[in-house]
Amino acid sequence: MHSYIIDDDHISIFLTEQALRKEGISEVATFHSPEEALGHLVQRIPDKLPDLILLDLNMPTMSGWELLDALVPYEGKLQNNTHVFILTSSLDLSDSIKSREYNLVQGFIHKPLDREDIQAILAHIQESH
Repeated sequence: MHSYIIDDDHISIFLTEQALRKEGISEVATFHSPEEALGHLVQRIPDKLPDLILLDLNMPTMSGWELLDALVPYEGKLQNNTHVFILTSSLDLSDSIKSREYNLVQGFIHKPLDREDIQAILAHIQESH
């Protein structure tokens, strides 16, 4: 399984990557910049898409929301191939509600990512295939 972690926090990326690897997800690409992740992702459509994207919301130059908006033109190619989960420290209920407005978003998880979260994500991905 190929995964992207998109987060501007180095410690959060490290912890998330370690948690994924412990659960057997070894192909993990990390991006500190949503713009870089977007460029990387668009170049790989339709053949080399990640199975999973863990996306932070609050980043300085481009928010997770802005990245999701930028992915709207590619939804048809990403849908059912790439599963996007918001991974955030935000406790704002409106963020969770807003995430449901995006067809690509499959779930909303609070940091830090734990074993149960990863198992739920893997189960969701297996169910959708």
